Amino acid sequence: MPLIEAVNISHSFDYPLFKDINFSLHESESISITGVSGSGKSTLMHICSTMLKPNSGVVKLFNQDIYSLNQKELIKIRREKLGIIFQAHYLFRGLSAYENLELSTILTKNSIDDDLLERFKIKKVMSQKIGELSGGQQQRVSIARVLTKKPKIIFADEPTGNLDEETANEVMDILFDYIKEVQGVLFLVTHEKSLAQRCKYHRDLKEV
Repeated sequence: MPLIEAVNISHSFDYPLFKDINFSLHESESISITGVSGSGKSTLMHICSTMLKPNSGVVKLFNQDIYSLNQKELIKIRREKLGIIFQAHYLFRGLSAYENLELSTILTKNSIDDDLLERFKIKKVMSQKIGELSGGQQQRVSIARVLTKKPKIIFADEPTGNLDEETANEVMDILFDYIKEVQGVLFLVTHEKSLAQRCKYHRDLKEV
């Protein structure tokens, strides 16, 4: 059974974005979505992650047609099974890095993994306020907060945008290791061809 299945997904705003997108991801699989600015990469991610109903087509998560569910059921899936990494960090600047991670543990009853903090190279800055961290550190705290939830599906929109090439590859190593560990899946939006090629499947929206 696929963890994600998209069937004939089409969407437009004032202009058409994409038409008849089809793919499925099983345990430990990944897909990268690339394309020029405005081609609909982030929109497709929003559709597949319960946040935007497509003009046409069906999205199934865990074999459930998500847009046939009510809002309460969608929120439950988002909270318990999905991890969404946005381009913007959405961290609470008045809190420390550690307190930001604690918010995930409150909702999920999970604990903060010290080994994960070591791998992200952020353990030493956990006591600092978010506003005191560099953009790259904030990015890694944001991703660590998502993984602390222990989601089964990770949606990542340009997750390495603020990172140098070496750190970006290290972060992607962690994400790929994570989906193997939990037998989850990764949906990656990126403009970096080298990162896109690391995924099992690849879709370029300009070719749609």
